[in-house]
Amino acid sequence: MGFFRGTNRTGPYFEGWYFKHQNPQGQTLALIPAFHIDRDGRRTASLQVISKDQAWWLEYPEAQLQVSRRPFQVQIGQSSFGSQGIDLHIQQDNLSLCGSLRYGPFTALRSDIMGPFRFFAGMQCAHGVISMGHSLSGALELNGEHLDFSDGIGYIETDRGRSFPDKYLWTQCVWDGPERGSLMLAIATIPLPVGGFTGCICSVFYGGKEYRLATYRGARIAKWSPSGAVVRQGKYHLEVELLNERRQALRAPVEGRMERTIHESLCAEVRYRFWYGDSLLFQHTDLNASFECSGLARSPTVR
Repeated sequence: MGFFRGTNRTGPYFEGWYFKHQNPQGQTLALIPAFHIDRDGRRTASLQVISKDQAWWLEYPEAQLQVSRRPFQVQIGQSSFGSQGIDLHIQQDNLSLCGSLRYGPFTALRSDIMGPFRFFAGMQCAHGVISMGHSLSGALELNGEHLDFSDGIGYIETDRGRSFPDKYLWTQCVWDGPERGSLMLAIATIPLPVGGFTGCICSVFYGGKEYRLATYRGARIAKWSPSGAVVRQGKYHLEVELLNERRQALRAPVEGRMERTIHESLCAEVRYRFWYGDSLLFQHTDLNASFECSGLARSPTVR
C-alpha cells in the first residue's frame, strides 16, 4: 500500500501515521505525526506524543511539514519519521524528546486491510497497516528519562479521510518470544450517502500466518463495547477483553479540524482469545496493548 495519499488534496482532509515502540522492560512510546486541511483550505501539521502516563499535542504551520513518498518520510519541524526509523529533536516548554531509532524489516500485510472498501470514494475514514511488527534499535530521552528500545519491537499504521467515525473501537498489540504474534482490530460505524452500517477489519499474525477477519469476508460483530468485542467469521472466533486501562486525552479530526477529544490507553491490559472451531489457537494477555473506544457508553467496571 502507499504510505502517503495526500498529494494535491483539498479540504476537508486529514492523514496521520501511528508509530508505536515498546521494549522488553515495558517502556512504551507512540508518536502520531499528521497533517490536516479544514473546509476553508487552512493547512496545518501536528504531532501527538503518547506515553504510559501522559500525552502531548504540538501544532506546526504547513511550512514546517514535508512529506515524501519514495522513500516514505514525514518531516515535522526538526523531527523526521520514515520507513528506516525516526529522528527526534523536540524542545518545548513541557516536552523534551530527543534521540534516534532504527527499524528492521517491516511485517507487511499481503493486501490492503480495507479490501474492496479502498475503492469506495468519499470514505469518511480509511485505515492502513504499514507494519504489523519490526525490530527496533536505538534510544530516546523523554523529559530526562532514558528509553532504550534496543531489542524492542515496533508497529506502524495510518488513517486518512475527513473525520474519525462517530462510534468506533480499536485495539492493537504485538508481542515477541517463542510464540510471537501481532493483532489489530477496528470496529466502526460507516456512514453512507443513504444509511450506513457497522463494519470491522482485523488482522492476526500468529505462527507465521496471517488471519484476516473483515466485514468484506463475512465477519460478524457479535458484541462490541468499551469493555471489548467478539467477532466471528466462519469457524474463526476472536474475543477481546479489556482488563485495565490508563487513558490519555488525544485530538482527532472532524472535517479536517483536530477538534475532537478521544482517549487512548497506550498500555492497556487486554486479553485476546482466538479460536478455530473448538480449538483455541492462542490466548494472550498483553500489558502494552493499545486500546481506544469512542462514542459508546462506558462500563463503570472498567478502570
